[in-house]
Amino acid sequence: MERARRGVSGVLSSLSLLCVFLDLRLDGSLAAGPAEVESHLEMGRKLLAAGQLAEALSHYHAAVDGDPKNYLTYYKRATVYLAMGKFKLALPDLSKAIELKPDFLTARLQRGNIFLKQGDTNEAKEDFQSVLASSPSNEEAKSQLERAQEVEILRDAAWGTYNQEDYVGAVSWLDRVVEYSPWDPSMRELRSECYLHNGEVMKAIQDLKPTTKLRNDNRAAYLKLSTLYFIMGDHEESLSHVRECLKLDQDNKDCHTHYKHVKKLSQQLEAAEEMIRSRHREIRSRNKDEQEVEIYRKRAKERICHCLSKSQHVDAAIKVCTEALHRDPHNSQVLKDRAEVYILNEEYEKENANKQEVIKAYRKLAQQWHPDNFQSEEDKKEAEKKFIDIAAAKEVLTDPEMRQKVDAGEDPLDPENQQGSGHHQQWPFEFNPFSSGNFHFKFNFN
Repeated sequence: MERARRGVSGVLSSLSLLCVFLDLRLDGSLAAGPAEVESHLEMGRKLLAAGQLAEALSHYHAAVDGDPKNYLTYYKRATVYLAMGKFKLALPDLSKAIELKPDFLTARLQRGNIFLKQGDTNEAKEDFQSVLASSPSNEEAKSQLERAQEVEILRDAAWGTYNQEDYVGAVSWLDRVVEYSPWDPSMRELRSECYLHNGEVMKAIQDLKPTTKLRNDNRAAYLKLSTLYFIMGDHEESLSHVRECLKLDQDNKDCHTHYKHVKKLSQQLEAAEEMIRSRHREIRSRNKDEQEVEIYRKRAKERICHCLSKSQHVDAAIKVCTEALHRDPHNSQVLKDRAEVYILNEEYEKENANKQEVIKAYRKLAQQWHPDNFQSEEDKKEAEKKFIDIAAAKEVLTDPEMRQKVDAGEDPLDPENQQGSGHHQQWPFEFNPFSSGNFHFKFNFN
């Protein structure tokens, strides 16, 4: 027995020596020598400088595998993760580099910065203080330590004002917290709650969206986002987010219940849209669920009005369009649809009150959508489009000649129909009053 034991020991010893001689690991893989590791590091550096992050990462993986005791390989791989925005993966590599070389101040600064961005102020302060203990004059460590301490004060102030139901004040504190700790989901969630209390739903959504990535398995955020989009009338976004919740947990009761509710309404709205595209004569409203949210009631009436305005059911069209206007008095599409019904029924000619009503409505819309009322260039451009459409519709509805063209099935705003007609008016679809910088133009609806 002893002889056999010595024999086995001798075989293992010989095998180990053979592996060293052949540059092999006992697991059968090639062992990377210093030269090969250095080659991977150099290739990783070049690819990183060229912006080829995925390729650089593969070389740093090889370098770490080839020399797991080299602190620089972990640090350099962490820099690639950070460049890719994968800060959660960078943290373990930075920690390993610090473990292998405790006085590696650059890695400590990097890790402290990540902790601060995550809102982990205690861990951040430890790293910055450790750097300052070795290098008291390090300006970055000083300023970041002060910022970590400031974040703690700001957070306390934000919670204090929130608990006092001063949501505007809480947002002012949280703005600064999020600026310093953008990867802290708890602060974004708190600011989102403040925005909801202030009635700023889109801002609440903008804060909630990042938290779905900042927290692992954040089903609550997906469900809340879906609910908010549903309330706003965006059933497609609502479906998209509740599906993300179900991907994480298909048996989640709350998400499943909400999904069925939104899916049913989505199918009904899509069916209504399809009926409009097919120009059906009637829409039989089956949207029982839409009664829960006002925006869906408005949308359903608007769709039915539009569909009926293309049919021969004039009385029904006028009735539904009028109901739609009661719900949404400034809806230009409904105004246009009802006006078309009046024209086709020759009711517009008979009742001058309708003309005054249309002019009054369009005056309000023109004032509402005049580009001077908006600040950003994007909003101004959108307002210009709507303003021009409003002006065009008003011209059609108040010009007998153009009404006759509508009755004859022509498009009075089609430039080809105007050639040779002798009509001198430049219509809004041909002329943009806001494109010239030489004068300030407003339509006169008097």
